[in-house]
Formats: sequence, structure tokens, C-alpha cells
Amino acid sequence: MNFIAMDFETANVKPYSACSLALVMVRDSRIVGEYYTLIQPETDFFWRNIQIHKIHPQDVVDAPKFPDVWQQINQYFNPQSLIVAHNAAFDNKVLAGCLDYYGLEKPEYLSLCTVRTSRKLYPECGNHRLNTMCDYLNIGLDNHHDALEDSRACAQILLRQEDSFGTDPLKKLVTVQ
Repeated sequence: MNFIAMDFETANVKPYSACSLALVMVRDSRIVGEYYTLIQPETDFFWRNIQIHKIHPQDVVDAPKFPDVWQQINQYFNPQSLIVAHNAAFDNKVLAGCLDYYGLEKPEYLSLCTVRTSRKLYPECGNHRLNTMCDYLNIGLDNHHDALEDSRACAQILLRQEDSFGTDPLKKLVTVQ
């Protein structure tokens, strides 16, 4: 499989408040690259978000704003790209929110949610949160809510699913964004 696992962390509930982003590139079912950056959101941080991901306002003072990040990564988002996330609705909403906020054109890309694939392929699990699936599949997740760690875990979940079930049940859950 070829795909990119994506994870955002946000400063607050606003969909344009991305404060970190990670991408994990997978080619021929192998992780071949990683991208991580902090992002300076142009909005306030909410204490609960800080508590979850441990990113503070002072951590992003010198970080790039989203338009600069987008210049570095936009080539990965095209109609042939499969972008995977654990709870893809959230990550796709953050991407769309950032693009809207800065007046940037939204790309079309393929999307796959590993929460959805996990629900379909592992119905016996009590819930399908990232940490639960990592425990169930024996995938390391030492720093949950670190965007890079979460992206790696998401990629590993999908690779494990491909290995166990093939690509046919996964293809049925791909959507266009």
C-alpha cells in the first residue's frame, strides 16, 4: 500500500487552530519518511488542549504559520493520494479549517479513517480509540497525542490491517475529500 498517515493537534476547538502536524509516508507497505512541525496558530490555546498534547503557547512562538507549512506539504494532497488518519473526520476538518482560514485552495484527495477500518475489522474491541487499537494490535504508542507518534501508530494500524485482511475491505471505506 501507498499512503500518508496524518495527525493534527489543535490549540483549541476551532478547526483552524492547528498547533502541530505530522505526516508519515508509506510506500510499498513500508514507512519511508516522516514530517513533523509545530505550527503557530493565530488563536489562543485552551488549557484542556495543552493538558492533552503538552504543547504550550511559548512552544510555537517561532513556529511557522499554516500557510508556510502548507507550502511544504501541499504536493502530498492530490486526487491520487490516500491520506489516512485515526478519526479522519477530525484531521480532515482541521486541514479544511486551516485552508479556509487562510484562503487557500482545498485539494481533492482520498481519505481513509483507521477508526472506521478498526470498527469494521475488529468489532470485538470495546472501543476503537488509537491507544486501544495499539494495545490490541501490540503497536507501541509511548507518547499518545504527540502528532508524530500518533501518525506512526495510525500507519502501523493500517499496515497491520492490510497484512491480516488484504486491501479489499479497506478500499471499500475510502472516501474522496
